Amino acid sequence: MLAFILFLVLSIPAGTLRAEEKAVTPQVVKENRLAQAKSPYLLSARNQLVDWYEFGEDAFQKARELDRPILLDIGAIWCHWCHVMDEETYADPEVSQLINQLFVAIKVDRDERPDIDHRYQEAVSALTGNGGWPLTAFLTPEGKVFYGGTYFPPEDRWGKEGMKTLLPRIAKLYRESKEDVLVMAEKHYQELLTVARPRPDKLSQELLEGIASVLLAEGDLEHGGFGTVSKFPSVAAVKFALYRGTVKKDEGLLTLALKTLDGMAGGGIRDHIRGGFFRYTVDPEWRVPHFEKMSYVQAGMLENYIHGYAATGSNLYKEVVLEVLDYVRREASDQEHGGFYASQDADIGSGDDGDYYTWTPEEVEKVLDPLESRAIKTFYGISASGGQEEMKHDPMRRVPRITMGIETLAKELGIPADEVTHLLQIAREKLRKARDNPPVPFVDKNKYTHWNGMMMSAWFEAYKFLGDTSVRDFALKTLDFLLAKSYKEGQGFFHTYQGGEARITGLLEDNVQMARACLDAYEVSGKGRYLQDAQSIVDHCIREFWDPEEGGFFDLPSTAKEIKRKPFEDVPTPAANPTMAMVLDRLYYITHEARYYDKAQKTLQAFAGSALESGYFAASYALAMDYHLSPPAYAVIIGKKADPKTRALQEAALATYCPGKIVTVHDPGEEGLLPYPPSPEGRPLVYVCIPLKTCAPPTNDVEKMQSLLKSIGG
Repeated sequence: MLAFILFLVLSIPAGTLRAEEKAVTPQVVKENRLAQAKSPYLLSARNQLVDWYEFGEDAFQKARELDRPILLDIGAIWCHWCHVMDEETYADPEVSQLINQLFVAIKVDRDERPDIDHRYQEAVSALTGNGGWPLTAFLTPEGKVFYGGTYFPPEDRWGKEGMKTLLPRIAKLYRESKEDVLVMAEKHYQELLTVARPRPDKLSQELLEGIASVLLAEGDLEHGGFGTVSKFPSVAAVKFALYRGTVKKDEGLLTLALKTLDGMAGGGIRDHIRGGFFRYTVDPEWRVPHFEKMSYVQAGMLENYIHGYAATGSNLYKEVVLEVLDYVRREASDQEHGGFYASQDADIGSGDDGDYYTWTPEEVEKVLDPLESRAIKTFYGISASGGQEEMKHDPMRRVPRITMGIETLAKELGIPADEVTHLLQIAREKLRKARDNPPVPFVDKNKYTHWNGMMMSAWFEAYKFLGDTSVRDFALKTLDFLLAKSYKEGQGFFHTYQGGEARITGLLEDNVQMARACLDAYEVSGKGRYLQDAQSIVDHCIREFWDPEEGGFFDLPSTAKEIKRKPFEDVPTPAANPTMAMVLDRLYYITHEARYYDKAQKTLQAFAGSALESGYFAASYALAMDYHLSPPAYAVIIGKKADPKTRALQEAALATYCPGKIVTVHDPGEEGLLPYPPSPEGRPLVYVCIPLKTCAPPTNDVEKMQSLLKSIGG
C-alpha cells in the first residue's frame, strides 16, 4: 500500500494547477480562527495567512462540503522545528494560498491533544517510517491518512521536496485518483485497528528475568542510557534498573543505572547554569541537547536522582535533585496557587538555535572575574579549542558539561577543593542572572494533569529522602488545587487547567497519574481523604476505560469513537497501564478490596505475551509485575498522628530506601477499625509486613523498623 501511494504522489508532475489556481494574489495579514484558541501554540499562528481550523467537526464538515483533502499540522510551542516551519513555510504567501485554495487546514497542539497526536503519529509512521514534530499529514475528509511526513520547507531543498511542489501533487492526486486514495486510506485505517495488539499470557518470574536481560543488553554500558544515535532519559528503564540492581543485587543493571545517572549529570542534557534537564540529546554521549525543557522530564529526572541518592548517598545526585527543585520553583511552577507548568521553549526566537543556553568564552569573560571565568571555562569545557559539543551554526558556542572532577580543577587553579566548589557556585549564579532579563524562552503555563501528577509524585519522593517539608507542602498544595479546579466526581479529571478554566476530557493517563499522586499524598500526610480520592479516581477509570473482554485499560473513554489503544510502552513517560497496575496493587494492599487485585492481575496478564518484544520500553511493566509477584514491604504505623513519636516513625519509614514500599499511619482516635491492634500503653507501634501475608512483631524502635523494611524489601 505504501509503495502504491508513494507512486501515485510522486508520479503526479509538478506545475499541474488549474489556471485560476496559479496566480498568487496579495493577502492581507489578519487574525485567523486560531485567535479564539486557548493553546499558546495555536495562538502563535493566529496571524498566519493560512486559514487554519482547530481540530473538530467544523473542519471535517468543511472538507466534505468542498470535497477537499485535509492538511493536518501537529506541533508544540516548545518545538524548534515547528517554529521554523511556521515562520518559513506557513508564512510564505504562495504556500498559504495553495493551502487555502486546495485544502482544509487543521492545526493541533500535541500537548493539548495527545490523543490526536498519538493516532496520527502512528498512522504517518506506519506509512512513511518517520514521525515526530512537526507532523504533517494529508487526510481524507473523513480524517484518514493517505500521505504525510514531518518538516517540509517552502521550496525543494536538502534533497527534500518543498510544499510548493508537494501541495499541487497531493491536490491533483486527490482530484484525479480520489477513489484509489479513499480505498487506500480506508485500508490503512483498518490495518491500524489491529496493529500492535497486546497478547495475553500468564505472569512468571521467567518473563520478568527475560525483560531484565533484554533491557541490560539494550543499554549503553559505556555512556549510560539507551540508543546509539540520540539519547532520551528513559526514566522508567533507569528506575527499574536501579531497583533490580539494589534490591535484587543485579550488578549489571546497577552498573547501567549508575552509569546513566552519572552520564546525564555530567553531560549537556543537564542545564548546569539554570538547572533542570533538556528533553534529549542528538548524540549518544549526552553532549548536545535539544534545548526544550519538559515538565515530565523534570519529574522523571527528579525521581531517578532522588532514588539514586537514597541508594548510594552520592552528593552529585543530591546536587542534581536540589537544582531541579530550584529550577521548577523559580521558572516552571505557580507558587501562589499550586501547579506545575508544561514546558519551556528551546529558544527565544527564530534566530536562536540554542544560543540562550550555550556560551562562548567571550560571553563568560564579560560576566565573571578572571578566576571565576577560568574555573567555569575549564570545568564546563567552554574553551576555544572546539570539540564535538560545538553548535554547528556557531563554532565558538559551547554546551556546558562537566569535563573533570573538582579535585583536578583545584590542582589546576592551585586552591583548595572546597573553595573551588564555592567559586563555581558563585560563578554559575552570576551567569544565570546575566540571562534572567527578557527575552527569555517562553513558558507554557498550562497545567497538564498527567504531568502534574508525575511531578507531584516526584516531589513527594524528594520530600521523603530530603526531609524538606516545603517540598511536600507545595506538592500537597498543587494536589488540592487540581482536585478542586480540574476534577469532577463521577467524571474524572480534565486534561488541562489554564487561565481559570479546566478543559478537555481527561485521558486514562491523566487519571492514573493523579490516582498515584493521591496515594503518595496519603502516605506522606496521613490524611485519609487522599485515599478516598484515589479510590474514586480508580473506580472512574474502571467504569470508563476498562476492557472487560481482554483486560487492561484503553487510553480513551469507552464512549470515544476513535481508535483506542492500551498504553503499555514507556514512550516517553511511564506507561499508563503498568502504572495503573501498581496503583491497583497499592489500593489492594491498603484496603484489602480484592477487586483491585483482580484488575491489577488482569491488566498485567493482558500484555504478558508481547512484553518481551518491547525491550526497555517495557520497564514500567516489568516493575509493576515485579511488585505484583513479590509484594514490597509495608509499614503500618498505629499511633496518634499528633504524637511526635508517631511522626518520627513515619518520617523514618518514608526515608528508608526500599523501592515500592507502602507507609500508612492509623490513628486509634480517628479510625473505628484498625488494621492491627494498638499498644495497650498507647505508645505508637509499627508493623512491618509483606502485604496480606505476614508481619514481623510490632516495634517502636526506629532502627529495627528500618532494618525490617530493608530485609523484606530485599
